Amino acid sequence: MNDAAFSPDRFAAACQTADAIRAEVDKVITGKQRETALLLCALIAGGHVLIEDVPGVGKTTLASSLAKAAGLRFKRAQFTPDVMASDITGFNIYNRKTENFEFQEGLVSTNILLADEINRASPKTQSSLLEAMEEAQVTVDGTTYAIPDPFFVIATQNPAGFVGTYPLPEAQLDRFSLRIRMGYPTEEEEVAILRARKSGDPIENVSPVGDENTVRALIACSEKIRVAPEIERYVVSLVAATRTRPEFSLGASPRASLALMKLSRAAALLSHRAYVVPEDVANLYKETLSHRVCLTREAAAEGKNAEGILDRILGETPVPFFAKERGRTV
Repeated sequence: MNDAAFSPDRFAAACQTADAIRAEVDKVITGKQRETALLLCALIAGGHVLIEDVPGVGKTTLASSLAKAAGLRFKRAQFTPDVMASDITGFNIYNRKTENFEFQEGLVSTNILLADEINRASPKTQSSLLEAMEEAQVTVDGTTYAIPDPFFVIATQNPAGFVGTYPLPEAQLDRFSLRIRMGYPTEEEEVAILRARKSGDPIENVSPVGDENTVRALIACSEKIRVAPEIERYVVSLVAATRTRPEFSLGASPRASLALMKLSRAAALLSHRAYVVPEDVANLYKETLSHRVCLTREAAAEGKNAEGILDRILGETPVPFFAKERGRTV
C-alpha cells in the first residue's frame, strides 16, 4: 500500500462505505444478498449489469434502492417501442429567441440509469446506449458530450420469447459486465416482503451513505487491489476455455477477461481484502460469462445450457494455490 490513494485508512474507509451501502439496500431487498453484492461489485468495477427475469421479482426496486443508498443521481427509462435514440442520448433543438440550436440532455445524463425492459425497445434505441456504456460520452450531430462520472447502467429485460421483445445483439450483451437472475423468493421471504410493505414503501427508509465522490473513491480503491500473475493467468484460462468448447459457437472475448478481473477486485474489496484470491474469480465466473457465449444448435437441442458448461470449465481448470498467511499466490 505505498500509493497514498491506497493507504490503510483509505482502504478501511472504502470497505466501511461498501458495507454501509449493502446494509441500506438490505433494508428493502429480502433474501437477495448475493444479487445485491453482485450489483455493488459491478458499480465498483465501473461496469454495467443486465438483470434478466420475469416481471415483479424486484429488479427495479433493487436498482432504485442501490442508487438511493449510494447517494447518486438516478433516472429510470421505460423502454417501449416508441422510445427513440434521441430520448436516451439527447438532442439539439432550435431556440427561436437566440436563433441557435441548443443541446437538450438525454436520460444518460445521470449517475445510475435504469433501462427498464430494455429488450422491448427497437434495436436502434438499444444501441444508443453503447457509446455511453463504453466511453462515458455521447455524440449528437457530430458533437461529443461527456456524461456524469460515475455512470452505471442497470438494464432489465424480460426472458426471450415474451411478447413484444427484441433480442439484444451479442455486441451489446458483451458491454454488460454481469448478467443477474433474481429468481422467485421463498415462501418465507415472500411473507417478509408482504409484512415490510404493510406500512408503506421500505425504500423510504433507505438513507444515502455516499455520493459521487465516495463512489469514485471506491472505484479508485478497487483499481489498487493486487492481482497476482497467477490469478491473471487463471482468469485468462477460464475465459479462453470457452473458445475451444465444442458446445459453444461463440466464445468470450478479451473484454470478458478484463471484466472478470475488475469484478474480482471489487469482490476482494467487499471482503475487506487488498488482494484477489481464486474464489473471487470463481464466484463471479458464470455471471460474467454466461451472456457472452452462444450455444451451438446441437448443444441447445440436447438441452444443454451455458451455465452448466461453464460449471464444467470451472471444475476442469487448475486453481492456483493461495497462501493466505503470506497474502500471495504460489
